[in-house]
Amino acid sequence: MSAHPTQATASAVEPMTLAFDVTVSAVQELSPNFRRITFGGYSLRKFGVAGDTLDLRVKLMIPSMDAAGQPIPLPEFTMEEAGWYKEWLAMDPAVRGSMRTYTVRSERLDAVYPEIDIDFVMHFDDSGHGGPAANWALAAKPGDTLTIIGPNNRAAQCATAGAYGGIEWRPGLAQRVLLAGDETAVPAISAILESLPADITGHAFLEVPSAADVQEISTPANVEITWLARGASIGRSRPHGELLKAAVAKAVPLPGWVGLKGAETAAGPEPEEVNVDQDILWETPQRLDAAAIEATKNPTLPAGALPFYAWIAGEAFVIKEMRRYLVRDVGIDRKQVAFMGYWRRGKAEG
Repeated sequence: MSAHPTQATASAVEPMTLAFDVTVSAVQELSPNFRRITFGGYSLRKFGVAGDTLDLRVKLMIPSMDAAGQPIPLPEFTMEEAGWYKEWLAMDPAVRGSMRTYTVRSERLDAVYPEIDIDFVMHFDDSGHGGPAANWALAAKPGDTLTIIGPNNRAAQCATAGAYGGIEWRPGLAQRVLLAGDETAVPAISAILESLPADITGHAFLEVPSAADVQEISTPANVEITWLARGASIGRSRPHGELLKAAVAKAVPLPGWVGLKGAETAAGPEPEEVNVDQDILWETPQRLDAAAIEATKNPTLPAGALPFYAWIAGEAFVIKEMRRYLVRDVGIDRKQVAFMGYWRRGKAEG
């Protein structure tokens, strides 16, 4: 399958996304819980956004296997107006495989043979069972093929990829930032930190399963990077999100103080309830509707106009609790924070 806009060529309209057939170039064990897989392919010459990839999300189409244990080829996407997702849903369920969302950790798209790196969290239950993506990554080897749905670089030509919906990091004029996430957010936070200019200050908190999962991150910014290991350094593993929530509360203490207009330090309104077992918790300044904007601390100010910006991602229930703390208790304007439930404990990730 080639990554070409078959129908768009005739109408001179570029699709926002393309299907990229890629091949595994390398597999690297980063730590006990992280595996980096490098994907390469000449189709990636059409992949990307203008500027840094930041927290760029792509869809990995994990193949189904036949009776002999071989991957079943995915039918070609046409990228017509109906959209790739409807095309995928219309495919035979036994053939289309599983779709999972991942972040591009790094890219070398200008190379003769373009490549991207994607870091997988290798999570398995006590019986050794994992989800489709973790199982695929565990068995992946150079030469294996995969289809990735990602941005068409001819259609996503803006510095923060506003034309492509796969990037949420938009700090605007903020000079102080907060990044917080669990292991699923480590690739995105790492890529964001590497892109920050030197005049940015703030904190980055990354919660991981064990101290062995700590990675080297280099950033030009004056952002303090703190790794939080849940592992057995105190004789037991800490609950998921406990360390992250405590670190955020310490960095952004009560009463509300950071980035609020004037002398306001009052608590904010209770954010709308989100049932994270049924709905996706995904709230970013650019996605707020008119009613939500009207209820913010500074409704007349556009998103990105204030000096503080936070980006929070990870397990949905943990993110929900931090959303309540930052918006309600601290009183931070919702136009200053991106909250993203990357996954929900006990539910398959999509």
